Amino acid sequence: MVHPTRRLVIQRTAAAVGALSVAPQLFAQAAPVRIGYSMSRTGPWTGGAQVSQEPNYLLWAEQQNAAGGLDVKGTRRKIELVSSDDRSDVETVVRTYEKLMGSDKVDLVLPPWGSNANFAVAPLANRFGYPFLAPTALSRRLAEMKLPYFFLLLQQPKAMCDALVDMLKANGAKTIACVYVDDLFGLENYAALKVALQGSGISLVQETSYPGGVKDLGPTLRSIKDKNPDAFVGFTYPPDTILASRQSKEIGFNPKFFYASVGTAFPLYKNVMTPAGAEGVLGMGSWNSKTSPGAKAYFDAHVAGAKKEPDRWASGACWAGLEILTAAVKAQGMDRKAIRDYVANTTHKTIIGDIRFSGSENVGTPGTVGQWQNGEFEVVWPQKVATAKLNPAKPAWK
Repeated sequence: MVHPTRRLVIQRTAAAVGALSVAPQLFAQAAPVRIGYSMSRTGPWTGGAQVSQEPNYLLWAEQQNAAGGLDVKGTRRKIELVSSDDRSDVETVVRTYEKLMGSDKVDLVLPPWGSNANFAVAPLANRFGYPFLAPTALSRRLAEMKLPYFFLLLQQPKAMCDALVDMLKANGAKTIACVYVDDLFGLENYAALKVALQGSGISLVQETSYPGGVKDLGPTLRSIKDKNPDAFVGFTYPPDTILASRQSKEIGFNPKFFYASVGTAFPLYKNVMTPAGAEGVLGMGSWNSKTSPGAKAYFDAHVAGAKKEPDRWASGACWAGLEILTAAVKAQGMDRKAIRDYVANTTHKTIIGDIRFSGSENVGTPGTVGQWQNGEFEVVWPQKVATAKLNPAKPAWK
C-alpha cells in the first residue's frame, strides 16, 4: 500500500511511451525505485514514529523526486514509497516486511520504528539481503547478533550512559536514582548505566522498573524524592517521559540533574511542558541546527515540508541514514550486496558528523547528552561536540 496521503507517482509521458518501441532500455531506466517500509501511524509507538521517522522518509522522497529522482549510478529514477500502518504491533511489522521483501520484491526497504520492531525484523532483512540502516533502534543485543546487512545509527547504551555518567561526575553528582521501562530499551540502558557508575563515586540510591503503558509514576517518584538524589535518570518512552516530568513537578521533585528519554528531545516535550517548564531538563540528544550547515538546511526543510520541527536526536540519525543510502545507491546502483559493502566500509559525511561502522554499530558518533536551554535542545556533553555549555543546576519547575 502506497502512503495514502502523499502518494509518489511516476509520471510517464507520451514521449516516453513512444520511445519504448525504439529503445526499450529507456523505459527500464525510467522505472521507479520501489522502497518499502512499515510505520506506526496508530498505537503507542505513533508518537515517536511520526516525529523521528516517517516525516523524514516522506521529505527525502519528495526532495529526491523534485531533483528528477534518486541517482542510481548516474540515472535518475523516481522513488515510489510502498508503506502501511503496522499499528505498533511487532507481528504486523514482521508480516509486512516478509511481504515487501519476499513476494513484493521491492528494490530497497527502510526500517520501522523502535528497538523491539527492529529486533524482530533485522534477521529477516539479513536473510533476504536488504541493507537496513536503523535510526531508532537502541540495543546492544542487536549489535551482538552480527547481522552483516544491519546497521545501527544511534549511539548505543554504553556510549550514551558513559557520556551521562562522565557529565554527572564532572559536575559533582554523588547520588542517582533511576526508573526504566521493562523492555529491551529500558533494560539495556539500565544495565549500561550500572556498569558506567562502577568506580565513578556516584551511588545508585534507587532503581525501579515499570511496565509499558504506565499511567502513574507518582508513588515511585515520591519514594525517590524522599532519598533526595543529586540526579534522576529515566529510561522512558515519550508518554512516560512527559508523565514523569509532570508528576515530578506536581510533587515538587526537582533534583539538580533531571534526565529522561526517549522524548525529551522532541518539540512536543517543550510544547507540553512549556519552554520555561522544560528549562534545564536533560535527555538523549546528539544534534541541532547549529551542528553543521547541513543540519541547518535539513532543519529548515523539515519545518517547511512537514510543518513541524524534527526532534534533536533520532531525526538527525534518520536523515543521516538516508544520506548514506543515497550516496550508496549513487555509487553502487541497485546491487544490494554492493550497497551493503559500501555502507560497511566507508566513513560517511552526514549532517550529524562522520559516521562509520564497526560491524553493526556506529562508532563514529560519540555518546552525548542534551539539555533544554531557552527553547532549544542543546548538545551539552561532551564539550567537543557541544552546541552550548551545560547548565549544571536545573531551575525550579515552572
